[in-house]
Amino acid sequence: MFQSDLLKGKNILITGGGTGLGKAMALRFAELGANLILTGRRQEVLEGAAKEIEAKGAKVFYKPSDVRKYDEVEAVFDAAETALGPLDVLVNNAAGNFISPTELLSPNAFNSVVGIVLNGSFHATLAAGRRWINQRKGGRVLSIVTTYAWTGSAYVVPSACAKAGVLALTRSLAVEWGKYNIRLNAIAPGPFPTEQAWENLVPEGFEEKWMNRIPLKRTGRHEELANLAVYLVSDQADYVNGEVVTIDGGEWIGGAGEMNMLTEMTPEDWMKMAERFEKSKKKK
Repeated sequence: MFQSDLLKGKNILITGGGTGLGKAMALRFAELGANLILTGRRQEVLEGAAKEIEAKGAKVFYKPSDVRKYDEVEAVFDAAETALGPLDVLVNNAAGNFISPTELLSPNAFNSVVGIVLNGSFHATLAAGRRWINQRKGGRVLSIVTTYAWTGSAYVVPSACAKAGVLALTRSLAVEWGKYNIRLNAIAPGPFPTEQAWENLVPEGFEEKWMNRIPLKRTGRHEELANLAVYLVSDQADYVNGEVVTIDGGEWIGGAGEMNMLTEMTPEDWMKMAERFEKSKKKK
């Protein structure tokens, strides 16, 4: 399905598009013909990413903004539309996260993460949705959430609350805005190494323990997530609406089953278990 012109002429705006998974998606979209709009807080990061994306032959517009401030988000949309024309796709990717015992968090730390992830996603989605409704052209929103958006997670409470809100926003507006031909979906990634995420979220010495809890015993590759994003924003997925797609190597479901820990048993352990079972039958 990844023909070279799959996203030809599509104008795609990515928040937090200058680094990590945001940049990986931008590069993949560019390879398939899209024009990119990048926003984030650091001008120099956006400039560097824009040069990489332009090398793929794509048109790129970038403008710094703080997604926590609606007027700055609006300014990005206005300038991008002047530069490239109407928007087709919004990717809510901007995020902030860190690990901490919750009792040590300050209200400002909580508000900072919720402001970027939840308020920022709402601001960008509202700005896009209002334009699409007024223009009567439809559009697509793809938000990056996480598997603990529905399970919760210790030590990342601000992120868990914010991502759960983004997932609720996605599902709510998928219904409310479907009549305007606006599709909203989400991706829930597991571990995908990025420099910032690994520094903030993986304590030294815990990498092996993390890998062992993933059934596939590895982290995700950026191109795997980028290809999933391509599908969800493309015309190929026009009947997918209000969905969240997990891409985590089986991590979250691996931790959910009561007996999943038994994957650590050896063949010898299973033989002993069978012998115990046979003995218990004879006693009956």
